[in-house]
Amino acid sequence: MLRAQTSTLQRILSQKTFQQLRRALAAFVQALSSNPLYLTEVMVQKDHLPPDSQEEQFSCIVSPQFQVLLLAKTLPGWQRQVTLTFDAATIAQFLKEVPAAAWRDVAIASQIVTHSPTIQPNDPILQSEFTLQLLEILDTESLPPPLLVESEFSPHPVCAPVEAALWQQVEQERLLYQVILQIRRSFELPEILETAICEVRRFLQSDRLVILQCEPVFPQLPSPLSSHSSKSASTSTFGGQITYESRSTDQVLSVLNLAEGASCLVDVPNYREKYSKGAVLAVSDVEETYHLSPCLITLLRSVQVRAKLIIPIIVQEELWGLLIAHQCWEPRIWKDNEKNFLQQVAEHLAIAIYQVKLYNQVQQQKQTLEQRVIERTQELHDALIAAQTASLAKSEFLSAMSHELRTPLTCVIGMSATLLRWSFGELSQKQRDYLAMIQSSGEHLLELINDILDLSQVEAGKTVLNISQFSLSQVAHQTLQTFKEKARLNQIALKLELQISPEQDLFTADSRRVKQILYNLLSNAIKFTSEGGQVTLRLMIENNIALIAVKDTGIGIAEQHLPLLFQKFQQLDTSYQRKYEGTGLGLALTKQLVELHGGWIGVQSKVGMGSTFTVRLPALPLPPPSAPAAETLHIQSKPLIQPAAVKKRIVVIEDHEDSATLICDLLTTAGYQVIWMIEGMTAVKQIEILLPALVITDIQLPGINGLEIINHLRQHPLTHSVKILALTAKALPEDQDECLQAGAHGYLAKPIQPEQLVDKVIELLN
Repeated sequence: MLRAQTSTLQRILSQKTFQQLRRALAAFVQALSSNPLYLTEVMVQKDHLPPDSQEEQFSCIVSPQFQVLLLAKTLPGWQRQVTLTFDAATIAQFLKEVPAAAWRDVAIASQIVTHSPTIQPNDPILQSEFTLQLLEILDTESLPPPLLVESEFSPHPVCAPVEAALWQQVEQERLLYQVILQIRRSFELPEILETAICEVRRFLQSDRLVILQCEPVFPQLPSPLSSHSSKSASTSTFGGQITYESRSTDQVLSVLNLAEGASCLVDVPNYREKYSKGAVLAVSDVEETYHLSPCLITLLRSVQVRAKLIIPIIVQEELWGLLIAHQCWEPRIWKDNEKNFLQQVAEHLAIAIYQVKLYNQVQQQKQTLEQRVIERTQELHDALIAAQTASLAKSEFLSAMSHELRTPLTCVIGMSATLLRWSFGELSQKQRDYLAMIQSSGEHLLELINDILDLSQVEAGKTVLNISQFSLSQVAHQTLQTFKEKARLNQIALKLELQISPEQDLFTADSRRVKQILYNLLSNAIKFTSEGGQVTLRLMIENNIALIAVKDTGIGIAEQHLPLLFQKFQQLDTSYQRKYEGTGLGLALTKQLVELHGGWIGVQSKVGMGSTFTVRLPALPLPPPSAPAAETLHIQSKPLIQPAAVKKRIVVIEDHEDSATLICDLLTTAGYQVIWMIEGMTAVKQIEILLPALVITDIQLPGINGLEIINHLRQHPLTHSVKILALTAKALPEDQDECLQAGAHGYLAKPIQPEQLVDKVIELLN
């Protein structure tokens, strides 16, 4: 049925070898991903076939990726005359000769039409994989070489040139497969190109194989090694240099790094455009081709070029270079399959070059992006530092100005009150009205200045909570009494609802700040409540948490205005600004004071029906009663930049006030709760109670020194896991080792750098 032809092999094989081939085909179907069609003689009703075909056995694979036909006729002695072909036309003709009615499954005939063999060649990777399996199976065959077989059982004698061509094709595909694998495995272009030209030169058995890499140089002229050129100066030119080379022997002259620029030229115009479009130049004998150009022949003889084959390497429609094969001493007729093979190699090299180019671009973009990220991060860090510095400078300025303003204002208020109560001489009613106006305005201005001062202290992290035990109901009564007269004048009813049992009345917090929270909420409620309204203060304690609610029947707050409620210098409506005095600092300060205690504040309101402000304040631990007065518990507040609740607790043991202030300010700005202690032994006892996340201790302390403190904390079961950072004025390596051997987790030498301290604390706590 079949005749030997290109991509076809005929051999006489044993039954065992034939079955191995069939099993290899059946297994190879699993490697295909496009629903291949696999056919065998079992699927055919043999009584529907011609008599000469009824004894045939076959296996056939048809898919867009890969197609092959294995056909065998039975011979005496358990042998088979086997034909193996990859030719699409042959496979199509074979399937066409099987009648549609012969297939046992009627659907197979339609599937054959759908999966009709394609003219395009098989996928090179799949073809190479199958060829390697084929070689392994045929290598085990012990029969005589098939090229010499002719018998009465071989009606179609084996064609030696055809089989040789097939084996050459197998070797080409194997080599292409190796090139593809090299491209996949490596992004190093020199390694890929060097390996490729060495393997390709061996296969072509040429004397020299080079790669000439082109550069867009003008007006330099091309080299005669690589192309023809034009006598005209206007002809398009390009420069280039031989960058890769493979030689068969050392007798072959090396042309590596040889650059173009010779003056011996022949007339072939527009060679660059031709190469860019994929033109191939094959010269079998330069002596005959360039006999009219003695200069060029002399040059080619000087570099041992007798025959040459030039294939362009085109990357993204641009001429990247030339792949050039040289025969040095003898003429050579370049075969079509050699040209096609070298073209395939050039195509794969172009893919590799483009792949490496993209990879390098990605790496460069990655490095650029990383550098930009680093620069942007540094810019953001600098901007943050600048913003924090500006915020601290602003807070310090407000604090200083508030102090400077409050001193003379106290005199204004005090003197006006003295004149109203104990005037020296009779005052007219107008004078009394003026003095009352001065005193009222002064008191109002003093309240605003106090709010600004308090808020600036909170923002700067300088607010100190003086924790003590006090009666919460008594503070509520005192605060309510302050507004009794003002509420009476405005005809507003004040109401107090206490849901606190006598045993719950004692609460631990900063009583002055709690009173300030109540004062601001009640003042705000009375301000926005009309005549005849009511303001209610409700207090209760649950699970050691004080619940404070201030409810009014005032104008209420629109829902869209609620997000602005606790912001500084915010009034909710322009009409309010004209009717109600104030700067909008009261609620902002209240929120800061609540969060300074680790609490929470919220509001519920409806326009025209009033508002209810709710505060939750947790009871704070009392300072140890045994602590000296000089070691007052300092709980530093966090700046407004981070208005969250108190974070991790840090104990600082430092007898130098300036150093301790610096450390506390830095850590408070960073968002930590800082407790400063002076004397070492007292600090050790308090650490066992407070159990902080980090202890920062100076090594040179009066009495018990820092090393003894570290040893004691490491030996005590409650504090053995507490992180410790040692500070010392000694900066020798042995001093650092001494601190670390004592049990410290970190070490810093004085003078302390702010960024170094904050980074070290973050490192230890994380």
